[in-house]
Amino acid sequence: MARVLPRPRGPLVPRSPLTPPGVLRRRYEEELGWPTTATGPVELLTGSRFDVLEMPADAGGAVIRRLPRTGPVALLRAGCDGKHPGDRPKLLLLIAAGGAEEVPGILEWLEWGALAADLTTRGTGDRMPAPAFPGGTALSNGFGSREAAGWVRPPRPGYEAENSLPTTGFGTGIGDVGGAPDLVRLVSAAATECHRARLRRARNAQSDRAYSDQPLAFSNASRMSAGTRPRSLTL
Repeated sequence: MARVLPRPRGPLVPRSPLTPPGVLRRRYEEELGWPTTATGPVELLTGSRFDVLEMPADAGGAVIRRLPRTGPVALLRAGCDGKHPGDRPKLLLLIAAGGAEEVPGILEWLEWGALAADLTTRGTGDRMPAPAFPGGTALSNGFGSREAAGWVRPPRPGYEAENSLPTTGFGTGIGDVGGAPDLVRLVSAAATECHRARLRRARNAQSDRAYSDQPLAFSNASRMSAGTRPRSLTL
């Protein structure tokens, strides 16, 4: 009789073990002093020790390439956003507590207005998924196969993370030694990249249309639709 050989099996995909919720919660609260939810899956409460500046991952990736010092940054897996289920991946940039309330005013001052619709915040009363604790086992893409979020630029346990969070006020500024990055410059870069990413996605969705050779994010059409020349272009 002919022997039936088993079908070849694909390579095994490594899976990072999930940290037990109690252990994860305790490490965040004891080693970083960040409040968490009392139930699983563990989430970090915003508005107390930090707020969050949130944007699509394609725009956020461009931001962190432009700004090497942003404070901690997390990647949120697509479909894991409780506010917008099924949405695209998001990048969550931690900013100083109270910063979420300042962002709308900063966008108005920069004259971006509604153009930054993809740029949102999480502040008092909000929360974000808790990534695997910094230094734990994780895949190279920043999170394990079953985790909702992972650190791209993790906080340093034993270090006062709040000192590295973007904020406004005297003594801040990207590149300042020992100072927190400037929130206005961060929001300016984020709004610019969100606008570029939105136009890029629209172009890809309508690839049959003709496009000029003018730079995408600052075309005449995009500037006329805004009715302004944002101050962020000069920052």
